[in-house]
Amino acid sequence: MKAILNRKSIRKYKDIKISDETIEELLRAAMAAPSAGNEQPWEFIVLRDKEIMKKITEVHPYSKMLLNTDTAIVICGDEAKEVFKGYWVQDCSAATENILIAAEDMGLGAVWLGVYPTEDRVQAIKELLNLPNSVIPLSIVPIGYPDEDRKMADRFNKARIHYDRW
Repeated sequence: MKAILNRKSIRKYKDIKISDETIEELLRAAMAAPSAGNEQPWEFIVLRDKEIMKKITEVHPYSKMLLNTDTAIVICGDEAKEVFKGYWVQDCSAATENILIAAEDMGLGAVWLGVYPTEDRVQAIKELLNLPNSVIPLSIVPIGYPDEDRKMADRFNKARIHYDRW
């Protein structure tokens, strides 16, 4: 619960390399997410190439933090793996959230950059990363050691809770 409640969006990172072992742990957390029919339609691209990250900032207006991070993970859904059409979005969203929570738990900072369903972002990222036709980028998660001190936001709101009926 601590990692869930303390998770926050971190956009500034220290100039420290993230180990391959740490990235593997984050991906292990991602792949522990639930998925419809256990089909696990996700694919992950670990970005470390600064030129690719720079090009992403040219097509994604909210991605400038990619310029000062060592690593980012692109979470994609493969429609060819789907049995239950359309659920890849939920499945990959759960995987994305698991990365964010695991990063918080590991003392890292991360932020969710939405790609899907904004068509121009989707197409640009597909082209930049040479994705197959059936693979759709859902999100990008820049990850690093935090270089900003942000406090968690308490978003609990009893007015949003309904029992049995609206």
